[in-house]
Amino acid sequence: MSDPADPPIQLNDFRTQWPHVREAVLGAVERVGESGWFVLGSEVASFEKELARIWGLPFCVGCASGLDAIEIALRCAELAPGDAVLTTPLSAFATTLAVIRAGGVPCFVDVDASGQLDLDLAEQALASHPEIRFVVPVHLFGHALDLEHLGRLRERFDVRVVEDCAQAVGAQSRGVPVGSAGELAATSFYPTKNLGCMGDGGAVLTHRAELAERARCLRDYGQSAKYEHTVLGLNSRLDELQAAILRDGLLPHLESFTRQRRQIAERYRVEIRNPALEMPPEPEGSQSVWHLFPILVSGDRAAFQEHLRRAGIASGVHYPRLIPEQPAYRDVPAGRVLTPLPQAEDFACREVSLPIHPLLSDRAVERVVASCNSWRG
Repeated sequence: MSDPADPPIQLNDFRTQWPHVREAVLGAVERVGESGWFVLGSEVASFEKELARIWGLPFCVGCASGLDAIEIALRCAELAPGDAVLTTPLSAFATTLAVIRAGGVPCFVDVDASGQLDLDLAEQALASHPEIRFVVPVHLFGHALDLEHLGRLRERFDVRVVEDCAQAVGAQSRGVPVGSAGELAATSFYPTKNLGCMGDGGAVLTHRAELAERARCLRDYGQSAKYEHTVLGLNSRLDELQAAILRDGLLPHLESFTRQRRQIAERYRVEIRNPALEMPPEPEGSQSVWHLFPILVSGDRAAFQEHLRRAGIASGVHYPRLIPEQPAYRDVPAGRVLTPLPQAEDFACREVSLPIHPLLSDRAVERVVASCNSWRG
């Protein structure tokens, strides 16, 4: 049972975050309000430039959500209706929904022990199915997939790679930032993300100027100039207000918040010692940013979460149902599962996410560790 003197431990604690960002956020709101310009102005342009600089890619195009960012990136990559897209069954449904909205046909292979798309299985699938021309890997949990391997797949099979980096801003593989293996990457600024705004938003990142220009066109009704609609686009614009909040209020904390996430993850990995709780490995070469901290529970997952709840600790499950098993997926008759999915199914049945937001106190981390170690599955 929790000590009444101990406050509840949340998965995300935006109230605790507010004092750290309040002054900068209110200043950003004041500046945007005084400008009288609320959509696609200097704030968006400034944020795009700064995020691109920090990310290490030349071009960033803000849009309305991470879902839209993946769809726009796929359309920039010239996905045609009916094109096969290799992706992971273990992710937020938005990853596959973006593929479908862009006109693609999702094809799934299993994940590896870390929960990432199994690149060995992906290689076998690409060799066996030459019709697959696109790959959408997800850097899940804040880990970085092996970018060298991903790059080899791109070159060997001449596929277009759109990296889903929604959970992995700042993550690197052997010193190379995620989003670098393909021509395009997508990220999300949903509030729970490591770089989250106070609403919703997303971005497309690329090293090619012409792809960035196409993304800008697609996000704004397909306009190449005012009232000049050259393609069928979307209404998917990052607001000036959210861009200003991200640049002034959140982006300056990204480095320190990431460092804190890594320190908490290291404590969990060292101090949680319970044979009923398995910690999936980080991918080889990954410098992870720990958007989530997943563990795999032996025994009754719900009972373990109740054990945490009684100690005043929130937990989550990512993801309890695989994408090909979602009810909405039944309306995608052309979609294919190319391999058995035992590893992904194991995650879906056993995964629990522990609190790892960057404002956890030492006392909170101690409580999480103690509660995990006291669990008897």
